[in-house]
Amino acid sequence: MTPKIYPNLLLLFLFNSVWTRTVRQVYDEVNPEHWSHYTFECPKECFCPPSFPNALYCDNKGLKEIPAIPARIWYLYLQNNFIETISEKPFVNASHLRWINLNKNKITNNGIESGVLSKLKRLLYLFLEDNELEEVPAPLPGGLEQLRLARNKISRIPEGVFSNLENLTMLDLHHNSLLDSALQSDTFQGLNNLMQLNIAKNSLKKMPLSIPANTLQLFLDNNSIEVIPENYFSTIPKVTFLRLNYNKLSDDGIPPNGFNVSSILDLQLSHNQLTKIPPINAHLEHLHLDHNKIKSVNGTQICPVSIAIAEDYGFYGNIPRLRYLRLDGNEIKPPIPLDIMICFQLLQAVVI
Repeated sequence: MTPKIYPNLLLLFLFNSVWTRTVRQVYDEVNPEHWSHYTFECPKECFCPPSFPNALYCDNKGLKEIPAIPARIWYLYLQNNFIETISEKPFVNASHLRWINLNKNKITNNGIESGVLSKLKRLLYLFLEDNELEEVPAPLPGGLEQLRLARNKISRIPEGVFSNLENLTMLDLHHNSLLDSALQSDTFQGLNNLMQLNIAKNSLKKMPLSIPANTLQLFLDNNSIEVIPENYFSTIPKVTFLRLNYNKLSDDGIPPNGFNVSSILDLQLSHNQLTKIPPINAHLEHLHLDHNKIKSVNGTQICPVSIAIAEDYGFYGNIPRLRYLRLDGNEIKPPIPLDIMICFQLLQAVVI
């Protein structure tokens, strides 16, 4: 079915944002006061920009090992090389490192020298995407704020690996080989300030256990999840963005009020097996239900308040906040039922 976008409605997308400090903020905050006592040697394999003396660019150089890192370096770029090991020797003088990008190399767990990462006491950002890791590396620096491990071969998460990462706000494990058995009830223990958890594109059949309570963004796309447990979201009362696209959710797998959660503003359930729209909360703003098996939509049934109340309140009342509704790829035919427009008076876009 070809999607139809109603021309009198504006299409608004609420893009996901990472709730953590930006690169710009880190740059602004960590400018050293005095550079004069540093020597400005530069590894011959790398580039040291004079205007950014605390950065070292060794990306896309065909490197097979990490060069010696000068003491002045805070930002280290080593992506797109052939590095297989992370040993202590190159980091002997690198006590100020805040940021390491080792994406797209050939690093294995056996290639990481024991304890080398945890000795980088000031490290805030560690990128190890697109490598050959089979488990989350441990131990890790206690001050980390972002850990990106996407597109590896990770199937194991060592016990207690996150227990000292109280400052971590983003954990990206998407596109790995995680099974339900890898996520135990204490796996994420210690992540008290985590705000984004990405476990998309793994091999999960169940919703993960014990998600940190402060999580705002939970991404579980492209798994094989069939059931949402009763009251699952009561333990993560701040979750705002929830993505469950490309799973195996059916009507029977969703409790009566499974998604009727006041904190959720963006709910994505595209490419599942739903035949009807599940009950939603009046606070929900974006709802993605495209490419399911829904045959019809009834505004009276899905409205989180009674149609009469919604009609009486008018624009300035406490009416449902839904602004974007996507229903294409189902068996629904236009036009949009009038009761949908009466209930969701703030709708700016409907794709059907």
